[in-house]
Amino acid sequence: FLDLCFDPELATEVTLQPVERFDLDAAILFSDILVIPLALGRKVAFVEGEGPKLEPIDADGIERLEREHVLERLAPVLDTVASARARLSRDKTLIGFCGAPWTVATYMVAGEGTADQLPARLMAAREPDTFQWLIDRLTVASAAYLAAQIRAGADCVQIFDTWSGVLGTAEFDRWCIEPTRAIVELVRHAEPSARIIGFPKGAGLRLKRYAEMTGVDGIGLDWTVPPEVARDTLQPLVAVQGNLDPAVLLAGGDTLAGAIDGIREALSGGRFIFNLGHGILAQTPITHVEEMLARIRGAS
Repeated sequence: FLDLCFDPELATEVTLQPVERFDLDAAILFSDILVIPLALGRKVAFVEGEGPKLEPIDADGIERLEREHVLERLAPVLDTVASARARLSRDKTLIGFCGAPWTVATYMVAGEGTADQLPARLMAAREPDTFQWLIDRLTVASAAYLAAQIRAGADCVQIFDTWSGVLGTAEFDRWCIEPTRAIVELVRHAEPSARIIGFPKGAGLRLKRYAEMTGVDGIGLDWTVPPEVARDTLQPLVAVQGNLDPAVLLAGGDTLAGAIDGIREALSGGRFIFNLGHGILAQTPITHVEEMLARIRGAS
């Protein structure tokens, strides 16, 4: 998998395939959030049927994280950005991305994904200064990476905080909002016109605070967010993106049609990008994707 991520020719083809097949409005870079720890000198592997595996990091490991040549190690991914942008028509958007520091740190501390990312939560509670050190390193590297993607041709970038929902209120502010705000500031210092989307999955009632405090231009919504709530509390502040349940797309039929109509009815009066509330499920029939697009386009 990582070999594919670091092969610009093949990664470009994967990036463009959905746009070419479905005439989507945007392509998203084919890569992975764990290329950052790899660029920082950590070992990362993807095991079939098990997902990502890393050597769990401790204070000594944080001290040994690479400080130099991080972007050079990510050059093949940036080449993919440039290649994809060159092949896309100008009416199509290219979205780059990175993982948020909290989410990336959860994998680095545990060495894998867990049900509630307890190892990272425990380190953050027991050794907050050590954990802050890790978050700070990831924040700087992630901001540089996103700015480089924009220079390479990305039209906007997204920060994926897949595990933000496991954090308590104070921890959400410290480990989700503050690093994201810092990334936004650093990216905009380097690229003032940068457009940035945040995706704090599972944030729930904290989404409004996230929108107010981070400075993002848009927020990706997971499928648990009621569209009417997003309309009333978020759309006055930012663009919203989402939030069809991937399971509903997998189911198809009348359930899919009704969900699409409900989302569009609630959100299309403001700044809105129709999208899934998380990644598409691998077993989703292509015909269901076609049905979804036909429904959206027929109502436009």
